Amino acid sequence: MFFPLRTILLVSAIGGATAFFAPEVPVGASYDVVFVGGGAAASIIAGSLSAAAPDLHILVLEGGPTTREKLEHIQPARYFSHLAPYSTTEQFVVSNPSDAVAGRNIIIPVGKCVGGGSSVNFMLYNRASASDYDDWDTEFNNTGWSSKTLIPLLEQAETYEVNPKAPTHGASGPLHVSYGGAGFLEIGQQFLDIGPQVEKNRPVGVDGNDFTNKSINVFYRMPKWISGQGTRSDAPHHYLYTQQSNPNLVVSYGSRVTRVLFDKTLTATGVEFVYDKHVFPDYNPAPRQITATKLVVISAGAMGTPQVLERSGIGAKSILSSVGVKQIVDLPGVGETYRDHVFLVSPYFADPNTTTFDPIFRADPTTWTQALAQWDANRTGLIAANGVDAAIKMRPTTAELADIGPEFTARWNSFYASKPDKPLFWLSALAGLPADQTGLPVTQYMSSGCFLGYPESTGSIHISSATDVYAPANYSSGFLTAQSDVAALRWGYKKGREILRRMPAFRGALIPAHPQFATNSTAALTETGPVPLDAPDVVYSAADDQAIDDYIRGFVGTSWHSFGTAPMKPLAQGGVVDSNLNVYGVKNLKIADVSIGPEMVNANTYSTAIAIGANAFQIIAKELGIKV
Repeated sequence: MFFPLRTILLVSAIGGATAFFAPEVPVGASYDVVFVGGGAAASIIAGSLSAAAPDLHILVLEGGPTTREKLEHIQPARYFSHLAPYSTTEQFVVSNPSDAVAGRNIIIPVGKCVGGGSSVNFMLYNRASASDYDDWDTEFNNTGWSSKTLIPLLEQAETYEVNPKAPTHGASGPLHVSYGGAGFLEIGQQFLDIGPQVEKNRPVGVDGNDFTNKSINVFYRMPKWISGQGTRSDAPHHYLYTQQSNPNLVVSYGSRVTRVLFDKTLTATGVEFVYDKHVFPDYNPAPRQITATKLVVISAGAMGTPQVLERSGIGAKSILSSVGVKQIVDLPGVGETYRDHVFLVSPYFADPNTTTFDPIFRADPTTWTQALAQWDANRTGLIAANGVDAAIKMRPTTAELADIGPEFTARWNSFYASKPDKPLFWLSALAGLPADQTGLPVTQYMSSGCFLGYPESTGSIHISSATDVYAPANYSSGFLTAQSDVAALRWGYKKGREILRRMPAFRGALIPAHPQFATNSTAALTETGPVPLDAPDVVYSAADDQAIDDYIRGFVGTSWHSFGTAPMKPLAQGGVVDSNLNVYGVKNLKIADVSIGPEMVNANTYSTAIAIGANAFQIIAKELGIKV
């Protein structure tokens, strides 16, 4: 997730440039299986295939740099550095401007390195609801993709250090989950303490990620994809790099695929790629071709996968003809139904004596020196954490629906009412403000963060060039095009404000990054210290609600959870792949990444990428006759 502050994208960072060297891929080389993209799902599939069938010749082509044993990917607190504009591990996709977000261009950070998002994300351990996966099965005819199948795969993937005996969690998998190495910071503690006292019917829970209704409407301590040894639990270090002693597994980073190659029978026979000019500016930019004798797997993410398909001639005729690509398969669903968890961060001043991540975000030399020394000594401290220590997955009661407003009624009735395990949003208090703080008071902050689990709004992403992999995508975020999403975030803003204004660390709002209420409004942001627990809630007028709506449209951003642009649906419903991940209309081509999600999941998408990768491995291994 990314915590935006209007148009702020810059984040302070430390560290210098690094040289990268790709393993040379001989022109015309042949492999059994070629992966287009080396993100989380591809790392899991390729690594698992290599372990199960060492003789299988596998090539992973990743457009970004390697992440192997690099501190910016191993040390958790460095996650913010990947958002810097000079980052070599992120690609920033810029949307078309939209009136729905006050005429702004939404900027989406996309992991562009081995491991993809798993190597650069905020490491929040946040799982979907069981009904999310069950809907994939029952509503879209995807046999083998229900929670009954996917939950055991997620259990096998993890070691849940928080409580290894907890139901639906794993105790011996490669990916470790803990509370991080900084202890329970005050902001998280206060959120967990004050939240249930404000929300009387929402108690403290044991597990907010157990795939049951018990994880909804409870405040819980936030686990993280961070090991007890203070390191990031990304996919490549735990699946892919562990297999690189196998000479039959080749990971070629800095290698961007332009298109998939097909023969006259529309069987995928290989790919065309170029060495990335940002990773290897001195390499020959000429396209190269590689043969795949058994299978090509596109795993380029929800932003990249539809563009590879379209450059390969797969997509809507109107899109392809507009850029001069000859269509080979008519799949109008390619690049459509883009989804993301629209996210709103509302920053507040915190007690200056409170421990937050702000000195880390500001790259304060003294803090960094001390924190790195602690991490080097025992793998604990701020470097081993992310600043998010407590949260709630909130779902309105029947009585609260009136508070959200009539704009939300139809969405509630059609989507939420019959699924009691689906929350409306995830709400948390972050110990700090992870944004460019230039020009802001040098002090401590805390932020209320709210992302919608299932936005009704959808967008799209398509190519703007037939061959140029660097050409900006024609991307429309779709953010807030459905008024129901604005109404839900309005309620989320109010809920977060009521909790944080009662927390002992509260010292007032950072007013420019909040709704601009009238000075005589009862909702005006005048408080500079915590109010009593029994203080009345803020009363909002219709004008105040409009101010909140305007604020939401001006400040909402991405959680960098791009999803669903090559959905696993029946062809008649706009599907791109079937339940075995085969692209409709061609042979020997599969997709395995979060672009296949036919409907959004309510959680950070890393866990779903793991589930997709693990299930895709089972499917591919079976088809190739590999025993697992």
